[in-house]
Amino acid sequence: MFSNRGKALARRLQGDIPLVSRPFEEIGAATGQTEQEVRAFIDRLILQGVIRRFGAVVRHREVGYTHNAIVAWSAPSERIEEAGRYLAAQREVTHCYERTPPFLGRYNLFSMIHGRGEDAGAMIGRFAREMEIDDYLILMSEEELKKTSMEYFT
Repeated sequence: MFSNRGKALARRLQGDIPLVSRPFEEIGAATGQTEQEVRAFIDRLILQGVIRRFGAVVRHREVGYTHNAIVAWSAPSERIEEAGRYLAAQREVTHCYERTPPFLGRYNLFSMIHGRGEDAGAMIGRFAREMEIDDYLILMSEEELKKTSMEYFT
């Protein structure tokens, strides 16, 4: 159960974090707490399993990315870890994970690719050639949808 102080802090943390050099210091000041208390509160929530992670939501187009795509790969099962490591090492790839069960019975490796400049199809084709995987699906983002956080405390 949250104290009134914890609820006040949770309200601030569930929204946009201030774009300043010390956001937790600012949040702490607004709730009568120190930066260290704010950070400790977040750490406790993670350790207790109340939240899984605390991270940023990036609006990709606003930071200069011109295209985004999810690519579903049909990687041979004996090479899935190798392919996953290759994809995860590419600067354009932000997410890479094995999918079980495989999508449509064969697409077992998914990656999220963000690019600027280079044609997405050419980039993905280059990845496919380097991994020697020729069976993949490209799902291009046509628009960026509104991203919002859950609000538990109002």
